[in-house]
Amino acid sequence: MNASSGALRPLAAMILAAGRGERMRPLTDTTPKPLLRVRGETLIERQVRACARAQIRRIVVNLWWLGAQIREHLGDGSRYGVTIVYSEEQPQALETAGGIIRALPHLLPGPFAVVNGDVYSDYPLDTLRLPADCDANLVLVPNPAQHPRGDFGFAAGRALAEAAQRWTFAGIAIYRSSFFAGYADGPQALKPLMVRSMNAGRCAAEIFTGVWEDVGTPERLRALNAGLDGPLG
Repeated sequence: MNASSGALRPLAAMILAAGRGERMRPLTDTTPKPLLRVRGETLIERQVRACARAQIRRIVVNLWWLGAQIREHLGDGSRYGVTIVYSEEQPQALETAGGIIRALPHLLPGPFAVVNGDVYSDYPLDTLRLPADCDANLVLVPNPAQHPRGDFGFAAGRALAEAAQRWTFAGIAIYRSSFFAGYADGPQALKPLMVRSMNAGRCAAEIFTGVWEDVGTPERLRALNAGLDGPLG
């Protein structure tokens, strides 16, 4: 996808950082998952720096579990060359789509990128684009060992809700606000909105085969730290 095809780059980004991190306990009993470190760098700082490299200067971070620690760690973003604002989710976390919907006023006019605060990847955000005829573009990766069945199919540049061959959603995407049309503020999972968009033929996808890891358990965090031989940017 490129500018000549009418594809649009993200004007802002949201880093999802509100989750409890149940599978990462006991590490997340006292530290929010996005502040866990890989080779000395927190997962969320890696995402902030990736946004900065992609010239995405406006970032929204949603907060719930131990959110004050994240706010204190990142501050206003000036030391990274970006502006960070925070979207609070109290008294309960709003799930993925609910968190994005709560943050929409900070993300408009869009389009905007959304990245999970707990994935480790070298996906280049400066290449992320939204086709003119789509409301979303999802980054898909080969299925990791812990998720062998994958999430969605892929064909002709589109994500498919059902397919024989399935890929895993990387937790990296770009959306228009229209993707979330019709949903009010409150807890809301993201997958039903994705399936709605796929069934309407308005959900693009791309395959990424570079470095990507869902840092979902203490064992995977230890393996990731132990297995890196050199800097990945």
